[in-house]
Amino acid sequence: MSINSPAFSPNTDGIHIENTKTVAIFNSRISNGDDCISIGPGCSHVSIENITCGPSHGISIGSLGLHNSQACVSNITVRNSKIRHSDNGPRIKTWQGGTGAVSGVRFESIVMENVKNCIVIDRYYCLAKQCSNQTSAVYVSDVSYASIRGSYDARGVPVRFACSDAVACTDIAMSDVELLPYQGEMVADPFCWNAYGPWTQ
Repeated sequence: MSINSPAFSPNTDGIHIENTKTVAIFNSRISNGDDCISIGPGCSHVSIENITCGPSHGISIGSLGLHNSQACVSNITVRNSKIRHSDNGPRIKTWQGGTGAVSGVRFESIVMENVKNCIVIDRYYCLAKQCSNQTSAVYVSDVSYASIRGSYDARGVPVRFACSDAVACTDIAMSDVELLPYQGEMVADPFCWNAYGPWTQ
């Protein structure tokens, strides 16, 4: 399947699923002005494979927990895919104040080319300039990144784990991850806040 819309077209998710179980998305090319694929609340056992994504906002779980809602997502696998010339790579995004959990997520064998933010967990997702920090948050755990290669826009950061002050991200595993600047030199270090888990070469 091929999906194409202009890079500047807002709110044009290529594929969006919500309250869905046991789904496979594969062999697709998507370029648009929002997420190539977005996975909403209530999804589990989703397999995404052999996707060429970009320009876009990447492949996202979320956003979750809007208006203090409960959201649960589990057993998601994204593998053997390419993301190019995009704002984000694989991303998990949740609003402050929500409840629920994201768990059992696997990002494997992904190649990125000139992606602004390659690997993202953003638990402060907010469309306004400032959103208040709240004590509840969607819990993120058991997320792994393996065999991730590619390049990032040096104006961004290769990895950004921005987890809630009140509820840490746990069991975040990284192995065999190599991300280099697309052009020039790295100007910002990877960002990690209240995220815990193993890292191996």
